[in-house]
Amino acid sequence: MTLKQLTPEEYVDFLQHQKDYSFLQTDEMANLLSKKGMTVRPMALVTDNQVKVAGLLYSMPMTGGLHMEINSGPVIADETYLTDFYKEIQNFAKKNGALQLIIKPYQTYQTFDGQGQPITPERKELIEQLTQLGFHFDGLQTGYPGGEPDWHFVKDLSNLTQDSLISSFSKKGRPLVKKTNSFGIKIQALERHELERFSKITSATSDRREYQDKPLNYYEDFYDSFGDKADFLMASINFQDYHDNLLAGQASLQEKLTLIQADLDKIPNSRKKQNEHREISSQIETFEVRLAEAKNWMTQYGTEDIDLAASLFIYTPQEMVYLFSGSLTEFNKFYAPVALQEYAMRKALELNIPFYNFLGIQGVFDGTDGVLRFKQNFNGYIVRKMGTFRYYPNPLKFKLLHTIKKILGR
Repeated sequence: MTLKQLTPEEYVDFLQHQKDYSFLQTDEMANLLSKKGMTVRPMALVTDNQVKVAGLLYSMPMTGGLHMEINSGPVIADETYLTDFYKEIQNFAKKNGALQLIIKPYQTYQTFDGQGQPITPERKELIEQLTQLGFHFDGLQTGYPGGEPDWHFVKDLSNLTQDSLISSFSKKGRPLVKKTNSFGIKIQALERHELERFSKITSATSDRREYQDKPLNYYEDFYDSFGDKADFLMASINFQDYHDNLLAGQASLQEKLTLIQADLDKIPNSRKKQNEHREISSQIETFEVRLAEAKNWMTQYGTEDIDLAASLFIYTPQEMVYLFSGSLTEFNKFYAPVALQEYAMRKALELNIPFYNFLGIQGVFDGTDGVLRFKQNFNGYIVRKMGTFRYYPNPLKFKLLHTIKKILGR
């Protein structure tokens, strides 16, 4: 049993035989991290020429040594070898000048229903496995510690088809998708030279929500690293087309109203027809308001396509991941993020990807998490990861350097 650094080809071959791993442990992510100046090693525990556990270990300089990390890993072929893998990685970190080693496991600690009620017991033994080896645990947390979520909202697609997808959404989500589809929103996968459009929307969103956006060159490097395994999707609308669609919809309603009125002329006291007449008349009035808005938008934006919202989706054989996104608040009434989610799920079905990961929510279920409320429209469930474990090969040196930095205010 030995710890070995795999070649990229050996690592990719190993992943092809695994059923559960994060995109953060893929060869594409290794390429992206390398572009950011990190040293990336696919490390594996091997016995009898078989890889039992493997993961991307990346390192970068820090004061006094190296920061080493395995994020959302390792990838586990045989769980009985996991403790041995952790021990060997600790030894490797110590021998190779690491000041700290961070592990963020991808194993699910506990599963909850879509409302946040637990449906499986906690797997406390997973935490104990690491703490007994000398790892310091940050604790089970809510929110986005270090900018990364431990709580994921997910959806099983394995038994769905294109025809049954919308019916799998929540009671609130189904009419929301239907309404969104009436706006004529266009979905486009951006080319590399168009990524500035993506960045403009995510930047505006980060300013509004007060978090740090990625720079444009990060998205360009991401595009180069992931290739056809990622889509930078843009939702846009053409207000001339929107106006024309409204006219057509209004005309269709007017035809229905004429037929209902003809029935009422024959049977004036029909309660059913009176109610139908009232409902259709109300819808026609709503169209008048929407047409007036459309004319204002046409005056303001002309007949060009206008970007509404953008999202980045990643594809692995096991799951589709919803990673980065943004939207423009002045166009909220078009629900463009809903259109992007439906588009991505339909593509996942086309690619026979069985699992959809909406990624982060806060893990707070008191009604204050707007991101959770949005994702609940699509009817999934929740998994909780453990979080962050830290190992210090030379704890006295780390403590001394930490104290000095604190004194210097760095």
